[in-house]
Order: sequence, then structure tokens, then C-alpha cells
Amino acid sequence: MKKKIIALAVISLLGVQSAIVCAQDETLVDGVAAVVGKNIIKHSDIERPFAQMRLRSGMNDAFANRCSILENLILNQLLVHKGEVDSVEVTDDEVSRYAEMYLKNDLRKYGTREALREATGFTYDELKTQYERMLRSMILAQRVQYQLTEEVTVTPYEVGEFFRSLPADSLPEIPERYEFSVIEMAPVISQAERDRVRTELAELRERVIKGEKFSMLATLYSQDPGSAKKGGELGFFSRGEMVGEFESAAFALKPGEVSPIIETKFGFHILQLIERRGNTVNCRHILLIPKVSPDDMLAARMKLDSIAAEIRAGKISFEDAARQYSTAANARQGGSAVAPDGSARFDRATVDENYYAVGIPGLDEGQVTDATAMRTEDGHDAYRIVRLNKKYPAHKANLTDDYDAIYNAALADAKQRKLVQWAKRQMAITYVRLSDEYKDCVFPNLK
Repeated sequence: MKKKIIALAVISLLGVQSAIVCAQDETLVDGVAAVVGKNIIKHSDIERPFAQMRLRSGMNDAFANRCSILENLILNQLLVHKGEVDSVEVTDDEVSRYAEMYLKNDLRKYGTREALREATGFTYDELKTQYERMLRSMILAQRVQYQLTEEVTVTPYEVGEFFRSLPADSLPEIPERYEFSVIEMAPVISQAERDRVRTELAELRERVIKGEKFSMLATLYSQDPGSAKKGGELGFFSRGEMVGEFESAAFALKPGEVSPIIETKFGFHILQLIERRGNTVNCRHILLIPKVSPDDMLAARMKLDSIAAEIRAGKISFEDAARQYSTAANARQGGSAVAPDGSARFDRATVDENYYAVGIPGLDEGQVTDATAMRTEDGHDAYRIVRLNKKYPAHKANLTDDYDAIYNAALADAKQRKLVQWAKRQMAITYVRLSDEYKDCVFPNLK
């Protein structure tokens, strides 16, 4: 959708993690590849992304591709240098918060600190330091880039000019897409079922208090599949990452202490604090989820089927039915589904990834499905009906059907061009030195 231009040089989140995970590779011989201002670019900063690119695409033009990577790294360091000269603020708090987020994800992936050390070559504390160093530069570069390009706009005429400048054979094939609406019905859980779960969880809590291992009971009984296999351990998290009731209970605990039973939208929990580290905590928890009775599920299904029949007969509009009956968050919007990118259009891959979209590609426009079983985002059993509002056939990108996507690409292109123009001016006034290995590199976007 866009011209062949250099990628924005700000390090991606995936790049931060990949660089660190690969850091134990002893085959990389490090050294200084370039100096920008007072900051250095190491050979390993080039070799790691080059190795990943070669693995994905089988590239063989080693020098040219290394030079391209170096060009992006220089642009990134020019942004960092400007941020340092202009004293753009990046607080220790925000750097630490991002680093802890990555560490939390790493611990979930590898399970234990020891496994994490074996995978990365760093201890937990060393890894945190590595993350903080890389993230500080990333955040600083992003902040400067935003300041440089925030006022860039494109007019409809410029969007058209951008589209017409694209070679016809480079226009992407837009896959079939769908707009649809959903009505969900989650039956109310009976008080008797809620009481049953509370009693069961209270018994587990009492067993922990009497000396049984929380982690063993979590593995055996917790209904949180992500943490149960790890003995209920969630990894470190900071305030704002968990639902309010859970977070309040976690931060109120002392190490080893077990919480009272708490209720969240996911079900009922007990927690045990493992460790507090600065503004983060690591907890275990046991989750038990109340179940809807078969009779209540059947009643919900029959009710939704009758609503679908009324919609098909024209007795009520789908939108009014959604507002009146749906238990989903989008009920007020008449049930309109919103894609992950914020638009109303889903492609086939996105549809397949969403719990409410089974059967969407096979529907006709305006068709309303029968009630189908589903699980809500909170993990509860429910039913839903779906109406396909519009189907967009696969086609080559064009201004009429794909204006928003083309506008975004044109805006990104305009911001990129401004950034490149700025970088060329900065190259003339910033100390930049290349090692002998890269002195013959040609940087078309920086000269």
C-alpha cells in the first residue's frame, strides 16, 4: 500500500525483546559499527536483525542489507541524540513500568526465572537493566519522532495523488471483508451456584491456612488455564494491569499471606502474595468460575431463537433488539461489531479469531443466524445471534472502497518524508562516524 521507503527507525517492542532473547548468542563478535553524537551502534545491533531477516527471506545480498539496517539505526540514534540535546523527558518510572511489563510476559512464557535465565543468558535483574537501557532510547526516539511529525496532514487531493503514484502491480489485494452485528445473551448465574463456588473456594483457602501448598491446590483446582499449570503464579504486575478488585487484594497482602475470597467479572479468587518488588507484585491465585445451569442455558437459547424469528419477520429491528436484550458491551450501539483496528470491517482471518464470528463468511447479507453457543470475553457461557450487514468481495485496492486505508498509508508516507528530510539536515550538523567495515555504505535516505 505504500512506496518502498525506509521503515521508521524507532525500535519496535518485538525488536527490543528479540535483541535481548538473542543476546546469549556467543557467535556475535561485538564492536563499534558507528557513532552518532555520543551514542554508539554496535555490530550486534546490525547482525541480530540481519540474521532474523535472512532467516525469514533467505536474502543473500549481505552488505547492502546490513547497510540498510545501519541506515535505520542511524536515523534512530539521530532521534535519540536530538531528544538528549533538547532534554526531552523520559522518566525512570515509565521506563521501569515498561520493563516490568516485558519481564512479566517473559516469565509467563518461560515459567520460572531460571528458565528465563537459560533462554536469555541474563538473570532477572540483569534482564531488567537491559530492557530499561533499550526502552529508554526507544521511548525517547518515539517522543521526538512524534514531535517532528504530529502536525503533518494530508488533503483528499494528496491522498489521491499518493494512490495514483503507486505502481499498478504493487496495489495490494484486499481480502473479502465483512460488517456484522451481534446480540449476546449471558444467562444470570443463580445464587445457589454462586454460594456453591464460594463454599468450595473457602474450603481450599482453609486447606492452605492449615499448611497445604497453595501452588499444588492451584494446579489441581484453578480454572484459570494460563496460570494453573504454573501453580497459579501470574508473574510480576504493577497497578493498572489487573481488574480493580483483584489488584486491590494483591497489593494489600504481605508475602505468603492468603487473601479473603474476592469476586471479579471472571469469577471468584483467592490470592497468595509471592514477592513484592518496588511497585510490582507477584501472586498466585486460584480461580473458580460459577457455571450457568443447563436449564438457564436452554432458556437463553430459546429466547434468542425467538428474537431472531421476530427480527426475520420484521417485528423488531436487529438494532432495537440488541439494545433491549443483548448483554454485550456494544448493546447501546445496536450490536455493531468493531474490528481490532477500530473499523467496522473484518477480514477472514480476523473473523476466524473472534468468538462470535463462526459462520460469518457463509452468510448472505441481511441473514440472521440461529442462536449459537459461545464464551464471553470474561469466560462465561452464553449464546449469540449474528446478522451479516455487508460483504465486501476481494478486490484490488481502490480509492472508493478503501479510502481510509489509503489515507492512513498516505499520511504515514508524508510523515516518513518529513522525518527523512529532517534526518538529512541533522546528518550535516551531527557527529557521525562509521567503522571501516561500513564506510562504503550508501544511505539514500540520509544524504
